Amino acid sequence: MSKTQDKPVRQIPIAQRMRPENLSDFVGQEHIIGKGKYLRKAIESKKVPSMILWGPPGSGKTTLAKIIAREARYEFESLSAVMSGVKEMKAVIEKSIEGSRMFGKNTILFIDEIHHFNKSQQDALLPYVERGDIVLIGATTENPSFSINAALLSRCKVFVLNPLRADELKEIIKRAVTDKTNGLGETGISVSEELISLIVKYSYGDARRALNLLEAAAVLTLSDGRREITEDDFHKALLEKVHLYDKKGDEHYNVVSAFIKSMRGSDPDAAVYYMTRMLESGEDPLFIIRRMIIFAAEDIGNADPQALILATSTLIAFQNIGMPEGVLPMTECAIYLACAPKSNTSLTTYAKARKDFLEYGPLEIPLKLRNAPTGLMKSLGYSDGYKYPHNFDGNYVSNEIYLPDKIAKRKYYEPSENGLEKEIKERLSRIRKKDE
Repeated sequence: MSKTQDKPVRQIPIAQRMRPENLSDFVGQEHIIGKGKYLRKAIESKKVPSMILWGPPGSGKTTLAKIIAREARYEFESLSAVMSGVKEMKAVIEKSIEGSRMFGKNTILFIDEIHHFNKSQQDALLPYVERGDIVLIGATTENPSFSINAALLSRCKVFVLNPLRADELKEIIKRAVTDKTNGLGETGISVSEELISLIVKYSYGDARRALNLLEAAAVLTLSDGRREITEDDFHKALLEKVHLYDKKGDEHYNVVSAFIKSMRGSDPDAAVYYMTRMLESGEDPLFIIRRMIIFAAEDIGNADPQALILATSTLIAFQNIGMPEGVLPMTECAIYLACAPKSNTSLTTYAKARKDFLEYGPLEIPLKLRNAPTGLMKSLGYSDGYKYPHNFDGNYVSNEIYLPDKIAKRKYYEPSENGLEKEIKERLSRIRKKDE
């Protein structure tokens, strides 16, 4: 047996069996554990700091944590933040402290998916980390700046793990094919270079996914009494492409950000690519459409008012036809928004007006602008002096003030020179000349 004493090796998934047990066998992340790097030196000196390992799935966070403990000669305890609470965490820590007193051996507490711990759970770790009772290694796929409390983060070093490169994944796959103890070596199965490249292509930098795909294809091959994995075996194993996209994680926000910025940058090709990427990865189409409606108002506005009409029409169209045909009006809308003239004056105008409201509060509305449906209101001067613009030349009353007295001279809206706003600017300029 290998890797476990509880069950035969073949009952353990190959991704688990093939976990390297020392740094010399660990593939990837040379930027943090290569010769001369800080973490490498910390391991070799057996003075490991508390740390956060931040990286995508299958980049080696758990494996690296175990190797650190083994090579630096620390005891290793692990918890899943999804399955554990403060009670379980404290029990493990107290046990570790007692063991340290008795045997003089420090403990690494590995917490997988530490971003799932809430603030109070993370706060409960602070005194133990601060006193050095345990060395914390937290693993997360989420940006620690947002998912880890500042107090805890300040006591940990953050190491960023990257998706594995194609050559690194190929090395891992080839090891698994030839390894007779923990891999597929004893089966005599073979995999062509072309097929290895195909596995790499659909692994998205995730070693676990690469090994799982290899194992699934091997099972199909061996069950037919064959020894060479074919492309057909692979595609049957793949079943459905599961893309690297977490609707609640960093990748979600990264792709959405790229989508918005591509439209803002007037690049229809990039905009449609990122929209397609979200849709094919399972994003809610209504979320994407809502983002396009916001974009139409925020980044195009009156430079092309048709953009907002089209975006809201896209919502109605999608609600009526759904998927898959709903991607067509969505694509039409994304192209239009990307190509439309841009103006953010809706955003800047609102921001200026809001600033004055927050500074001065609800200023008194001029009496002439108030309705006077009752005699009492008329007697109090409501509506008195109001000039009806349609009774004046050009439907405009020169030198009339509509803002409260304290901010009477404010100009919040400054039209851009783009699209329809250029005409709006010219019109405003013409009518404002009458005030001079």
